Amino acid sequence: MLKTVIVGASGYTGAELTKMVHLHPSLALTGLYVSENSSDANKPISALHGNLKGLVDLPLLPLVDVDAVAEEADVVLLATAHEVSHDIAPLFLAKGCKVFDLSGAFRVQSDSFYTDFYGFTHQFNDWLDKAVYGLAEWNEAAIANADLVAVPGCYPTASQLALKPLVEAGLLDLAQWPVINAVSGVSGAGRKASMTNSFCEVSLHAYGVFTHRHQPEIAAHLGCDVIFTPHLGNFKRGILATITAKLADGVSEADVSKAIENAYQNTPLVRPLGAGESAKLQSVQNTGFCDIGWSVKGQHVILTSAIDNLLKGAASQAMQCINIRFGFSPLTAIV
Repeated sequence: MLKTVIVGASGYTGAELTKMVHLHPSLALTGLYVSENSSDANKPISALHGNLKGLVDLPLLPLVDVDAVAEEADVVLLATAHEVSHDIAPLFLAKGCKVFDLSGAFRVQSDSFYTDFYGFTHQFNDWLDKAVYGLAEWNEAAIANADLVAVPGCYPTASQLALKPLVEAGLLDLAQWPVINAVSGVSGAGRKASMTNSFCEVSLHAYGVFTHRHQPEIAAHLGCDVIFTPHLGNFKRGILATITAKLADGVSEADVSKAIENAYQNTPLVRPLGAGESAKLQSVQNTGFCDIGWSVKGQHVILTSAIDNLLKGAASQAMQCINIRFGFSPLTAIV
């Protein structure tokens, strides 16, 4: 059994990770941690997330001594703020832990990325170079040997899973940047209440236009420029991305279908729906699946991609990476 701790366990993603680790036959949940000054410190996690009551009633302990926690851990899941992951991931790694970081702290290898989009200067370029991007369906070989896995963001996951088969097959005319419009439920804003994510205040609207930090993450790992516009919707969980791209000369709908279906024929958590079909949120909410639909007219393709932002966009993708890293069955604790 691999001794597993979760840091940042009080949030929505932390709760999903807690349940999955508890259910995993090869992982032993040995500690749940929050920041030292958290108002949730010492409360049982089930007091915050009632669905865990009777399943996991462990207390949320304040993280005071990282070295002491690391000495007793094999696997560390970080569901923490970007700056926090940046600071503590190297401490766990120095003690030999395998770290799966759900923040953006190690996702992009770029000198200016963190100062421009995250507001801090990255201090651990050696670990940034070693970090493996955890887009599970596309980076399995590297994940299987990684000490540090940077789990992708929810928007980048939905966007890349749809676009990557076409980019990799050379089916797109990338002189015209793919346009990604994606809508997320309010759980993506986190558990802390604010006017931003109050249901009475949320109206469907775009935000971060031309400035959102997930645009360079998507572009960096796709290997091409994109226009990415996120939207906030007044629903609890899920992401629906609608993507328009220009096809290269001579590319047909059959070519698009073949590329997507071939890419995901052996990946049980990505479900190609077929030409003329559209992905729906209700089909993926509370699951680890990504559904992808597509339609072609003339020289353009419209792709739709749906995921649960807390699961395929965070917790279950992290669990996929754990399963890959340690050679467990790919769906263990996910479905």
